Order: sequence, then structure tokens, then C-alpha cells
Amino acid sequence: MKISIITACFNSAATMADTLKSVSGQDYGDIEHIIVDGGSTDNSLALVREHGKRVSRVISESDTGIYDALNKGIKAAGGDIVGILHSDDLYANDSVLQKVAEFMSAKSVESCYGDLVYVERGNTAKIARRWQAGEYDRENFKRGWMPPHPAFFLKRAIYEKYGLYNLAFPLASDYELMLRILYRHGISTAYLPEVLVKMRRGGTSRAGPINTGRMLLENYRAWKCNNLPVNPLTFIMKPLSKLSQFR
Repeated sequence: MKISIITACFNSAATMADTLKSVSGQDYGDIEHIIVDGGSTDNSLALVREHGKRVSRVISESDTGIYDALNKGIKAAGGDIVGILHSDDLYANDSVLQKVAEFMSAKSVESCYGDLVYVERGNTAKIARRWQAGEYDRENFKRGWMPPHPAFFLKRAIYEKYGLYNLAFPLASDYELMLRILYRHGISTAYLPEVLVKMRRGGTSRAGPINTGRMLLENYRAWKCNNLPVNPLTFIMKPLSKLSQFR
């Protein structure tokens, strides 16, 4: 199966080389890497030319945010499977995409997800938190659970059937997408119990009282817009569930 990896970037020169090398170094053969640049003014695109050995397409134009950029990349993708790798993240090892392809084929599923570690921005070998996703249980969504977004892989046909990222959710569009396709529509998924991605700390949805409040509101709206019954405990348990990541 061909795998499309989408990376959205904007002035990401400080971390972009690691991301590009991470994809270029994968030992799986059938990969296309699509870069969606929001009009960077630093040397992000120069780094793409230097290190993007698996890059098959670059889209460089203004956008309305990361999820708009990801949607552009998904529309341009030609792979059977689509993965998202942010411009400050990297794969845990060179065999990640090989394992994902073999796992999804063996399990005959429409999606899969694995684990993720948060690493320090200046030292990706130093782990700050671990996100162990665990075996899939649809009811866990009611307890505030979701798979780690960068460690989530989805067949392109599912995007075509159920839609892309909803731009009405600038902070929680990944949550709304997974709630929609996994919980509401019940597509098949499976847990690959390995660390797939190293994610640098800090980012679009980084913690803070204002962002946390906005995030919880968007989580609530995600259930409402999918015509799902809302339980207030879900939104209390969601931030509390992250406490277990500090080990």
C-alpha cells in the first residue's frame, strides 16, 4: 500500500530538517511526502529542497491555519493510507511506516494508531511525557480518550467518504475528526503497541488557561455538531487523563 505523509509548515526552519530526514530515512519503499507551506519567509523551503528526498509535492500558499493546510495535503494525496507528521515532529525509528503498512494489512482495518512520546524541543532524545494510547474501546471516547493524532493513520477512502478536517475547530479539529469517524461512524481501527512518533513539546494547542478553555469548548461543540449526546464528565476527564502521561 502506498502511504502519503502530509506535513504542514510555516517558518519551521528550526525543526524542519529533522522531520524531513525522519521521512526520508523510512525503510518502507512506497511513500509520498507532501509539504504544505503557508508562505514561509525563513529557509523552510530551502530545507525541503536539501533534505526532502521523499518529497513528491510542495504546495506553498497562504492558508487559514494548520487544518486548512492539512486538508490541502490530503486532497493532493495519492496514497492508500494517509499519515500526518507535523513540522516539529519525527518518527521514532526508520521502520515506523513499514510496521504501519504491515499491521493495517494484517488486521484488515481502515485505520490504526500507536503510542507517542513528548520530547524536549532542543533535545529529541530526552523524553518528557509518554502517551500510551492502549487498546481501542469505543466507549473510551466518553471518558475523554482519543488516539494521538500524529500516531494515527487513516485510509484515504475514509476521508473521501466522511470528510476532512472541520475548519470550524481551530484547536480541536483532530479531535472532532476522530470522534466523527471512529465513534459516530464506527470505522475499523486497531492499536499498534509501539512508540511511533516523537513530538516536540509546545505547539498550536499548547497548554494554558485560555487555550485549555477554548479546547474544552471545542470538544463540547464536536459532540454537538455530530448530534451525539453530551456528558459533562467527558470534558472534565479529558484533561485529567493526561496526568498518566507523566511517568
